[in-house]
Amino acid sequence: MRFGILGETRAWHGDGGEVPLGGPARRALLALLLVRPGEVVSADRLADEIDPAGALSAHSLQSQVSRLRSALGAGAAIERAGAGYRIVVEPDDVDASRFERLAGEGRAALADGDAARAVALLNEALKLWRGPALAGLPESDTAQGAAVRLEEQRLGALEDRIEAGLRLGEHRAAVPELRELVGRHPLRERPAGLLMRALFAEGGQAEALVVFEETRRHLADELGADPSAELTALHRELLSADPAPSPAAPPAQLTSFVGRADEVAEVAEVLRVARLVTLIGPGGVGKTRLSVEVAGAGGAADQVCFVELAPLRDGAGLPQALLGALGLRENGLQMDGGAKAPVDRLIAALSDQVLLLVLDNCEHIVDEVAELAARLLATCPRLRVLATSREPFGIIGEHLFQVRPLDGDAAVRLFIERAGAVRRFFAADPGVVRRICAALDDLPLAIELAAARSRILDIDDLAGRLDDLLGVAARGNRTADRRHRTLRSVVAWSWDLLSEPEERAARRFTIFAGGATAESALRVCGTDGGTLESLADKSLLEVSGGRYRMLETIRAYGAERLDAAGERESVRRAHAERLLELMRAADPHLRRGEQLEWLPVVAAEHGDLLAALRWAVEEPEVETAFELLAAAFNFLWIRGASASVAPQAITLLAAVGGAVPDELGEEYATCVLLAASGAGGQVWERHRAAAGEALAAAWPGDRPGRYPVVLLLWMMRNAGGPDPQGAFALVSSQRDCPEPWARAAAHYVSGFGHLGDGDPAAAEDSFGSALEGFRSLGDRWGMALALDTLAGVAGTRGDRARAIALTDEALLLTESLGALEDGADLLVNRGDHLAGDDPAAARADYAKAAALARRAGSSTYLAAALRGLGDIALEEGDLAEAERLYTEALERIDPHWIKSLGPRVRALTGLGCVAVARSHHAEAREHYRQAAEVVDTMGAPAPEVLRILGLSENVVESVLKAVTPGR
Repeated sequence: MRFGILGETRAWHGDGGEVPLGGPARRALLALLLVRPGEVVSADRLADEIDPAGALSAHSLQSQVSRLRSALGAGAAIERAGAGYRIVVEPDDVDASRFERLAGEGRAALADGDAARAVALLNEALKLWRGPALAGLPESDTAQGAAVRLEEQRLGALEDRIEAGLRLGEHRAAVPELRELVGRHPLRERPAGLLMRALFAEGGQAEALVVFEETRRHLADELGADPSAELTALHRELLSADPAPSPAAPPAQLTSFVGRADEVAEVAEVLRVARLVTLIGPGGVGKTRLSVEVAGAGGAADQVCFVELAPLRDGAGLPQALLGALGLRENGLQMDGGAKAPVDRLIAALSDQVLLLVLDNCEHIVDEVAELAARLLATCPRLRVLATSREPFGIIGEHLFQVRPLDGDAAVRLFIERAGAVRRFFAADPGVVRRICAALDDLPLAIELAAARSRILDIDDLAGRLDDLLGVAARGNRTADRRHRTLRSVVAWSWDLLSEPEERAARRFTIFAGGATAESALRVCGTDGGTLESLADKSLLEVSGGRYRMLETIRAYGAERLDAAGERESVRRAHAERLLELMRAADPHLRRGEQLEWLPVVAAEHGDLLAALRWAVEEPEVETAFELLAAAFNFLWIRGASASVAPQAITLLAAVGGAVPDELGEEYATCVLLAASGAGGQVWERHRAAAGEALAAAWPGDRPGRYPVVLLLWMMRNAGGPDPQGAFALVSSQRDCPEPWARAAAHYVSGFGHLGDGDPAAAEDSFGSALEGFRSLGDRWGMALALDTLAGVAGTRGDRARAIALTDEALLLTESLGALEDGADLLVNRGDHLAGDDPAAARADYAKAAALARRAGSSTYLAAALRGLGDIALEEGDLAEAERLYTEALERIDPHWIKSLGPRVRALTGLGCVAVARSHHAEAREHYRQAAEVVDTMGAPAPEVLRILGLSENVVESVLKAVTPGR
């Protein structure tokens, strides 16, 4: 007989039949005896705990024992022992005892390093649980104590099993379970540490650091305690790691790979000696799948980045597509005016990386891809490129690999496997299958489409239909053109077999550039879930990661059918309306604590956003275009992708001329900002004044506009322009605005006004109010901005410890948003705070900042890091190295960006100090004079600016003397 108390108390006969135990009193009696099998429980305790009200007499207890004995029969003995009772059973016959044994053995296996055995034992232990321990028992000391003990052991076993899985590399699968566990037990440090490790292993260093910060706050708020030494050590370990971006991995494959093992090995071998390999062949021959398998085989590079180019309509967005796939941004979180072109960012980021870049579906933009690939290969010596295309690039160094149809046996295996997936117990004459595959020219995609039809067609019927369709006897030579016609015929045949609702949904789905969620597909295609599932069953759609997508070969044919149906314009309109709805729904979430969850949701729609925007601009649907840009503005900025829409923004402004569209003033100002992010300097000058007036009208101060993030970016863009005071007045006037994000931004901007007035205490109050506002919303970008400025104020007054702590928190937040260049900026700031007390730590921060800036392709932040290293060299007396670093920093700084003014001043004053050390006083005065000229453009008194920049009083005096003779 078996007994269970891990859930409701139950008993089972050896054959699995359940024992009828009777009412709750008898179940409680059995449970209390089973808590410690074989141990005596006093009659008084049993009576008290079965009926805490005290109504159970000794006689009644004896009666319950007698009835329980009858129910259990010979399966277990309940003995009278002294003044109590005990149950005589084998410990392993009680689920709780068996659980404790298995959990202990699993923990021991984990300690011995046998993770696989630990997982098996712990899974077996955890499967014994059917619900809360001792569920349904009256509240009593024994029951509650046992339940707490067992639940704690269950939690420990779960943590042990997850840790064992992590040791086996199961990081991704563990993350959802660990998030749920941490949410239920926010004060428990072990699951937090396991979640940090799992996230870090999957490239989520920033997310892991956020988990630590949230755990630290919970412990401080609830217990007044700090994290343990173990969790703190883990935090330091992750903080010191390089927060490299995670390139896009090859797409997950839902089916097995059949028949090309030799080709995988051959292509991988070619890649070991060649830096550009192009897989060429007709559509449907399997080029993409082969490239995925080669990339997964490893050996060609330390990292792989997979770039899907099919969604691009032309080559204009190619550099941005590569930046996005590499996990790099087109801009930082601070307004930089698009100072560096996307191609230059790519070159800077890839110049010293060992990387295999997989460029998939290049044929429709082959000239642009060939040109960019040639430039990247020429400037990035450790880069290798694997491309798929229907035609070669035709550039020097290209190695072509012709991807041919499957051999006969592999084609048959593929058909049988795919047919078996849609029809259980599929069996067919291999000869008939071979005839079908031969009719399909052994093209993998054609075989998969035909095999999907075996669910409803008999194999002989299928073969006959294909014979009629393709004319097997008169097929002719297997030329590429012939194979293309074969595939097109099979796609058309598959299409013609669709029902009318299926065909309508399939042709409308072709409007999606990057796939779609089920909800979006239902809305745009005007269909139902059953129809989508049916199209997936027929291999016309694929489902992965909660999104439907269509292979490019099928999509091209479906697009023709969409045009033939005369539906393209109406479907494009529905598509744009759906994207606008998605962007509007996401926008408020991207300003709150859930922004990390929403960013990947919106990022998955980026390709479709660009397609919808392109249609709206070209149509032109002016209102839709402006609204799309405004609704997506926050996402584009946080994601670092604002330059991707700059060409469309510029075209849209040209279409409306100088007139601000009615009721779209805020959207118009947003469009102007986005146009400027793509180096649209002339566009900015032409539209800046009108946009400023429109934005002021949308945000009068007593009622909110729609998009508060625009306000702060407007201030950043205007900070170095002709009217910074106008922008300052507009944003700072929102301090009493009912919109909380705008209020926080107003306090943030007001703090700079106080700094300019020489009132650091008032500035600190304003920045603190901004931090409080952003923190209440959970917006990481806003918090990071406020923390950075608070750190600067603390550093200026000499409180370096507080400055470093604030900067550390800002670093965590910017890293969680994937902003490498902003992380580099903060590392430089932290280095500046450390330099006086710990120059070695400062040097490490400057060096790390330089590496991050190079990887992000940010020349200005690299310049700031070089300036810091120059300061260290100067302090150590290495004047030649200091001069070299300062000079290189000045060469890299963008003189037109407000954020670069501080590094310019610091580098120029550094050169002045080098000249003084060499007794070259005239040269020193010239450097100080140039520094003073830069300070004059910053709109605040020179002494305050110089001190805020952290310069010593001697250097401040030297700069002021250079422009004030006789001082």
